[in-house]
Amino acid sequence: MSGSLPFYQKHHRHYDRGYRSRETQSAISQYQQSSSSYSAHSKSSSKGLAATFSALDESRLSPLPKRAKPTYLAMDKENQIIGYVVPIFRGSQEYASGLSDTEEARLKESSGYMARRGLFTSGVEMERSERSEHTSRRTVMRESAERISLTKRIHENEEYHKRMNEDNLMHTPEFVIKPRSHTVWEKQCVRLHCTVSGWPEPRVVWYKNNVSIDPMSDPGKYKVESKYNVHSLEINRCDFDDTAQYRVSAMNSKGELSAFASVVVKRFKGEFEEDLPTPSQHKANSEPDGWVCEYGITFETHIVDKFDVSFGREGETMSLGCTVIIYPSLQRYKPEIEWYRDDKLLTPSKWVQTHWSGERATLTLTHLNKEDEGLYTVRVITKSGYESHSAYVFVRDSDAEVEGAPAAPLDVVCHEANKDYIIISWKQPAVDGGSPIMGYFVDRCEVGTTHWIQCNDTPVKFARFPVTGLVEGRSYSFRVRAVNKAGMSHPSRASLPAAAMDPSDRARKGTSAPWTGQIIVTEEEPSEGVVPSKPCDLTITEATRNYVVLSWKPPSEKGEGAMYYVEKCIVGTDSWQRVNTEIPVKSPRFALFDLAEGKAYMFRVRACNSAGVGEPSEHTEATTVGDKLDIPSAPGRVVPTRNTDTSIVVSWEASKNAKELVGYYIEASLAGKNVWEPCNNKPVKGTRFICHGLTTGETYVFRVRAVNAAGLSECSQESEAIEVKAAIGGGIPHASPAPPFGICVLECVRDSMVLAWKQPAFIGGADITGYFVDYREVNGGVPGKWHEANIKSVSERAYRVSDLKENVNYQFQVRAANMAGVGIPSVPSEVFKCEEWTIAVPGPPHDLQALEVRKTSLVLLWKPPVYQGRDEVNGYYVDIKEAEADFEAWRGVNEKACPNRYLKVSNLKEGETYVFRVRAQNKAGVSKPSEPTEPVLAVTKPGTKDMVVDVDDDGVISLIFECDSLTPDSQFIWSKNYEEMTDTSRMTIETKGGKSRAIFNNPDVEDIGIYSCLVSHTDGSSGSYTLTEEGLKELLKISHDHKFPIIPLKTELAVELQEKGKVRFWLQAEKITANGKVEYVFNDNVVSQGEKYKMNFDKNTGVIEMVMESLGDQDEGTYTFQLQDGKAKNQSSLVLIGDVFQKLKKESEFQRKEWIRKQGPHFVEYMSYEVTSECIVRLKCKVGNMKKESVALWYKDGREVQANEKLDFSEGWLHLEIAQISKKDAGVYEVIVKDDRGKDTSTLNLTDQGFKDLMNEVFRVIANSSTPLKIQSTEEGIRLYTFVNYYNDELHVTWHYKDAPISFSDRIKSGVVGEQLWLQITEPTEKDKGKYAIEFFDGKGGLQRTVELSGQAFDDAYAEFQRLKAAAIAERNRARVAGGLPDVVTIQEGKALNLTCNISGDPVPEVTWLKNEREMVSDDHYILKFESGKFASFTISQVNTADSGKYSILVKNKYGTESGEFTLKVTESLGDLGLTTYLTDAQGNVIVGQPPPGTPKAATPKPPKTPTPKTPTPPTQTPSTPAETPVPATPEVPDTTSTPPTPTATPTPGDGLKEKKTVKKKVTKRKDSVVLKTPGGSAESTPATTPAATPQPPED
Repeated sequence: MSGSLPFYQKHHRHYDRGYRSRETQSAISQYQQSSSSYSAHSKSSSKGLAATFSALDESRLSPLPKRAKPTYLAMDKENQIIGYVVPIFRGSQEYASGLSDTEEARLKESSGYMARRGLFTSGVEMERSERSEHTSRRTVMRESAERISLTKRIHENEEYHKRMNEDNLMHTPEFVIKPRSHTVWEKQCVRLHCTVSGWPEPRVVWYKNNVSIDPMSDPGKYKVESKYNVHSLEINRCDFDDTAQYRVSAMNSKGELSAFASVVVKRFKGEFEEDLPTPSQHKANSEPDGWVCEYGITFETHIVDKFDVSFGREGETMSLGCTVIIYPSLQRYKPEIEWYRDDKLLTPSKWVQTHWSGERATLTLTHLNKEDEGLYTVRVITKSGYESHSAYVFVRDSDAEVEGAPAAPLDVVCHEANKDYIIISWKQPAVDGGSPIMGYFVDRCEVGTTHWIQCNDTPVKFARFPVTGLVEGRSYSFRVRAVNKAGMSHPSRASLPAAAMDPSDRARKGTSAPWTGQIIVTEEEPSEGVVPSKPCDLTITEATRNYVVLSWKPPSEKGEGAMYYVEKCIVGTDSWQRVNTEIPVKSPRFALFDLAEGKAYMFRVRACNSAGVGEPSEHTEATTVGDKLDIPSAPGRVVPTRNTDTSIVVSWEASKNAKELVGYYIEASLAGKNVWEPCNNKPVKGTRFICHGLTTGETYVFRVRAVNAAGLSECSQESEAIEVKAAIGGGIPHASPAPPFGICVLECVRDSMVLAWKQPAFIGGADITGYFVDYREVNGGVPGKWHEANIKSVSERAYRVSDLKENVNYQFQVRAANMAGVGIPSVPSEVFKCEEWTIAVPGPPHDLQALEVRKTSLVLLWKPPVYQGRDEVNGYYVDIKEAEADFEAWRGVNEKACPNRYLKVSNLKEGETYVFRVRAQNKAGVSKPSEPTEPVLAVTKPGTKDMVVDVDDDGVISLIFECDSLTPDSQFIWSKNYEEMTDTSRMTIETKGGKSRAIFNNPDVEDIGIYSCLVSHTDGSSGSYTLTEEGLKELLKISHDHKFPIIPLKTELAVELQEKGKVRFWLQAEKITANGKVEYVFNDNVVSQGEKYKMNFDKNTGVIEMVMESLGDQDEGTYTFQLQDGKAKNQSSLVLIGDVFQKLKKESEFQRKEWIRKQGPHFVEYMSYEVTSECIVRLKCKVGNMKKESVALWYKDGREVQANEKLDFSEGWLHLEIAQISKKDAGVYEVIVKDDRGKDTSTLNLTDQGFKDLMNEVFRVIANSSTPLKIQSTEEGIRLYTFVNYYNDELHVTWHYKDAPISFSDRIKSGVVGEQLWLQITEPTEKDKGKYAIEFFDGKGGLQRTVELSGQAFDDAYAEFQRLKAAAIAERNRARVAGGLPDVVTIQEGKALNLTCNISGDPVPEVTWLKNEREMVSDDHYILKFESGKFASFTISQVNTADSGKYSILVKNKYGTESGEFTLKVTESLGDLGLTTYLTDAQGNVIVGQPPPGTPKAATPKPPKTPTPKTPTPPTQTPSTPAETPVPATPEVPDTTSTPPTPTATPTPGDGLKEKKTVKKKVTKRKDSVVLKTPGGSAESTPATTPAATPQPPED
């Protein structure tokens, strides 16, 4: 036997029942080595590890074989129930854990977890650990069990009361606190909160603009939390796209409720990009298609440079890409690019990489495998919608390492991962290498390593296999290889990693889920010394010829460290054999191998722990070993259909009774070659597939195989041979029509219903030949089986379905068919009830069609209702609305019922999309509206031509319609009154190329009507022409003219006056040859060339004329020109009699006189006026034939007016300007030009209405010169104003508020200041918000200037007004030092000094005197007074040298502070000379002594100082002018006998200039005069003229 081993077993050990891998063998050996030590301490360990869940007495804990039924009630010492104990496994999926993390971890360390983990450890270590932890474990576990029991009992009590009062407790969700709207800055975070109540507990979902928010779709962007009925949505780093309406929906079994909140994201000013449109304020649900409310635009997406059907090979790298053009292009806007494979969203991984460069989307498949085969779709998503493009990618098998070896399997997936095994499934390859596949090998690789280990020594044929021998807790990847007699295939792509652990363990180790109302007990408290009870619910979950998978539930009492033994028994015997003798299983699942195929087995399970082995479970039913899943039957008939020049559409009948079908493989072969190649390497679902990559012109046959986990079916029968070339319609991807839509009911009786539907949007590659209708019953919302309503197709889009049941609900579906086949069925219709209609009004019209679509009009056609009602239909109403508008936007097109079944709809808006519907009317009323049409875009498509009428040279009348977009199958369909013409006796149709002509055989009144032409197989190319009775007469006249030709005339015979009053008769022929002749006839007499008549005939231009010098009474009559050119004739006559002749004669005489007048100076244009932009009225007239001697004189009311300009006739204009016109300028103006050749006069009446018209023109110019209304804030209120270039007192101006004239009051006034017109609103309020306008009256429509005083404009103006008002109050009332203090005072020692200054302010300021920056107090030496709240005086009774220094006064109230300062210099005594006073009156006279109250201020006030002192800085140079440094000079003592010396500009040494503090208010500085007392008692004032000059001491 060893010599016959197949090659795949030569390097692998053979399986037996003891082990299946080296890892398993190693584990068994370790187990056997430690078995002796384990049995030695098993008794003590069972005592140490056992614990109790119930506080029962010791007798109940003994492990007797026959024991009382286990109880799950926890009791205290008095046998009072205190809780409920939930064992492990049974409760893990039904309840949530009630233990804390710390307690749960402690339980894991202290119970069966340690026992199982230490199964192979020495008994010494086990015993030592148990002794040290026994006491603490029992205490902790008992406390935990009591808490769990109490919680369970409380929970059951609550549930009981809830069930008892279910109606009172259950209610719909309610928002206790609704989410609040937020406005945040960009890049900030925002959180929306709400509190929801309801029972059962509501499920809460967040939406953005009615789109559900998935936090996982954009990790880190959204965070959704729910705790204690408080739900929140957090949006991180908000951007403009987060501006939206957010909705939170709460739903339970009693109902649903939503709440809304808006989030507005603002951007800091200046951060807008130039190309970013300003966000608009449109409502999100009322915009046209694709409108983006944030930016006020609609994104248009175009995918160009698209990827096509692609072919790759395993192991290669492939990139799919396309260029995306989005208009308008925004720099910071990024579309969302999504890639799909077979409608499943792809995410970046090691196999798939995506890239977006800003204009090109790329998908890179880094390492092709057959899993990558499929239909790839790129979807470009913008805020206006999305565009997508799809193409198929085929992956061919790589070359096998051994010739004839099969292709690699694909789609390896892990299922049912647990501690003991993981089930692996895969899909069989399409290529078997030429010989049948014998089976598959499964390999595993531990995550983190690169070492692959084969899991099965013999190949398995079933595409599903449980892998055992795994290490608990570790993760593995798997791959599969196929094998046939030639060799081994390449391995498949590795599966995703899977962990060898129970689902319950994974749930514990994973992230804790929110509270769900369940209790999960992770570990069962050990029952001390209790043998496990028997497992229950043993079932066979999976059975194949290679293995059987068992599953059961753990026993109710399993003790500590429970494991399981599986036993089998052949049916018919009583011998039970233990399958896993060496290794008990840990999980309640087990896979059995090495069963004899074809034999029947029964299975049972025992639980075991350290206390012993429990009773076996109930055995399973007899199970025969073998594949329960059969290989599917071969697919049915295969039908190929032409598609493109490189592809064929293959359709087939599905395999019958196929179970767990994976898909189908399609194979192709050149006809007669019998060499089959796969068309797809990945099974496809469905019964239709497009086979690409075929050779154009070759003939192929096809076959199909079905596949499931059991294997591949037999091949179907070969299809008929088909040549590869483009299908009908030039390679349209789908030759059969798309499904119809819009199914509706037109009539219903007891046993039948009339249905109508709309034509498919895509009719396929040929005309639709008919429709098939299916129906099914719907009972209680459950649909039944589909039944065919018609065996033979119907050509109309309406059909009566008969043999229905009365009062039964039905659904319908429709399929369209053409010569390429029957299309897929439509979406099932709504549920319609079959009951007889008894309403009086008719049913709805149907089959609406829009033709002759132009940018402003279209023609709507429809068919009449099937159900007429009680009376016949007598008219129709057409409704219209914009496609995106709400339902309420429907409006009628025609007010009066239309009797026809067509209507031309006009006044459409170009570029707008509309939908239409029609209602029928009879005597009883108006029907329900029809189904609306598909959206129709009002636009004239490029190349669209209208129908024209033509009359040829033979007089034949015809209608012509042209179309440039013809297809090979296009036809011109002519209709009259929109009904196809079948009677050819009236018209003959001729079509040649893209032009079709409908010729009237015998035009008559019977031909009056609307003629239309529709071109089939185009995008709706159509046109019409309405032939009216008047139009027919005109065409018949034209036809007659063509039959009997005449010389066409451009102009009929006409008369005109020439220079000197000559009379010219003339006409012009359209075309005349050199043989043309003319006869001139007057009153039936032919006249000829002579002195009276001058004739001329220009045959090149066709102009014929006759000129007469003048007209006399004898020339009254009829003038005729008779033309002849070969056969063609024509004549034209002109009748000059009566008033017509007299008027022409008078005009001729006038023209002759005018000619004579113009021989001297004359007016070319008579006097008129114009108003300049400066509102100057300018009288002007144009003169001609002037010379140097000519003069011009202006007169007003007969008095000569002197013009302010020198006459200059070079330009021929005379002007007289009137500035600032008023009523006194009204009068009659006259201007005379004359010289020796004659004179001419022009008069202009500017009185009454003439002057009024002139002033209105002035007012119009003034109005047009006005500037836009502007808003100005003042301290009194808000002022609106405009400027004009010139203001006239006669100007009539009206102010309006909200389109109504303003009634002026003390609060609202208007006025004029110079050229400014203003409206003052004093103390404005909210009521003053609105639109203001000023209207200038100019006698006509007038002119308005408007301004909107509301919103931000009003808020800004009002805020400025408040600020100015407060500032004005503060400025008026702030504390001031009005004057009286000089800069420097020089006084002799021993003299008295008295300074007084004026103080103002409200409230009365506080006055403080300072000396050298220190506050002074009034005493006998310094007398400080503040009288009447106005006068502050400073007096030193006797000055000494200690008084020298800097003095200042500080005044302060709540509106401000101001200071004044001076410097006092005390000099040695000079005898009797001394200061007497330092103030002068307004005239500069000296005031001696104490100034009385009311004394005027000093000549020039001193500038105010701020209270904060600054260190003086010596000046670098002496100022040259007072304007630069306005500091008054200190006077010096004058000589009694000479003129007082003028102070010099040089400062005294050591006396520097003070640096002046900057103040916000501009204050005029004071220039003081100092009066010195002479010995004789006289005083003299010396003005200070030089700034900052201190006088020198006088000379002796």
